[in-house]
Amino acid sequence: MATARKSTARKPTAKKCPDCDGKGETTETVRVGSRRTPRDTADRQAAFCLACFGTGEAPTT
Repeated sequence: MATARKSTARKPTAKKCPDCDGKGETTETVRVGSRRTPRDTADRQAAFCLACFGTGEAPTT
């Protein structure tokens, strides 16, 4: 009887999310002022990536 062959196939690697580059977070500009006259500031804040929900992997369609 022939010996069993072992599979040499590799597990597929997860693709990075294009929106956050695999980090799970994006940066957003801080806006100040009223609704009528919003102004952008030089400050940035971290925001949760809504495309991958913070996993860093590309969303499946």
